[in-house]
Amino acid sequence: MDRSKRNLKPASWLVAGGRSALAGDPLNVPLVPASNFNLGAERGYARGDATPTWEALEDVVGGLETGNALAFASGMAAIAAVFDQLSSGAKVALPDDCYQGVAGLAAAGEAKGRWSVQRLAAEDTSGWVSACASADLIWLESPSNPLLAVADLVTICAAPRNRNAIVAVDNTFATPINQRPLDLGATVSIQSATKFIGGHSDLLAGVATTRDETFLKALSESRELSGATPGALECFLAVRGARTLSVRLERAQQNAGSLARKLQAHPRVTKVRYPGLATHPTHSVAKRVLDGYGSLISFDVAGGAVAADAVCRSIQLIHHATSLGAVESTLERRAAIPGQEHLPAGLVRLSVGIEDADDLWSDLDNALRSSRS
Repeated sequence: MDRSKRNLKPASWLVAGGRSALAGDPLNVPLVPASNFNLGAERGYARGDATPTWEALEDVVGGLETGNALAFASGMAAIAAVFDQLSSGAKVALPDDCYQGVAGLAAAGEAKGRWSVQRLAAEDTSGWVSACASADLIWLESPSNPLLAVADLVTICAAPRNRNAIVAVDNTFATPINQRPLDLGATVSIQSATKFIGGHSDLLAGVATTRDETFLKALSESRELSGATPGALECFLAVRGARTLSVRLERAQQNAGSLARKLQAHPRVTKVRYPGLATHPTHSVAKRVLDGYGSLISFDVAGGAVAADAVCRSIQLIHHATSLGAVESTLERRAAIPGQEHLPAGLVRLSVGIEDADDLWSDLDNALRSSRS
């Protein structure tokens, strides 16, 4: 089903997409735990031919981003498939604040001589525009992780670029509700469906969406050859989670905005990063390129690592856990994670969920006050 032909808005598509309209078919595409099929039709072996359950997820996300989507075993599997398209000696432009898995993948490839890497600040628009002229892969994450810098994707994606260059945007933090990279000229948009798409901390999956048929075929071949195919249960759960993405994100964003403003005034917090705050360094860009400011906040606790760890131990409603984008709120001290040691020692990344905002604030406020050394 084509969302553009149905003239549906994203919130409606999330509910309507990935379903059969045939009489007698289940309303929801069922979980199909099949590795092979009786020969004689289009499907033979799932690794190359997919299953109806995968295709339902691809239909939902592809329609949401008005492109063609491929589901992967994880967000990193989708990312690796994009990097797999690079030829030996390629040039990669990468944000200096990005997911540590991407940074690790890029560094490993550079160490093996597969490509060279240039690191740029997300907010360095002129630097990205210059990099587009020679880079073979322009990799963007916006908002960034965990400093939440918002890149000017409108300008960067429209910049003249190297012939056959790939402009890839990790759109996990913004989601296709708040940002649509393909509309801006990106080659591919990446979602870690583990996060907001699934929304319930119960699956690992990734999705890559493109409008370039040749690139789509190349990604599909990489998925098949590397075995990076998703599980049937994971795709089933991701589709079920995606149905409520719009309402979950709306509530979480409201909570995040309220918490960010209160954190900014808290005596135990020295810095708050949230794109919706007027004090955020890239707030003006966020106003222009995002339809919503998201549900991620990062803040620095007075007293550094010791105090931030105390906050993480003291919370009761919020969970001390990694990952993000789920119904429950989670937080963690990011500099405690290998590869993130360069971050401010007291930086806490908070993924705001859909709980009552007053209860969340009471939990945070109590934890912050108890962290006083």
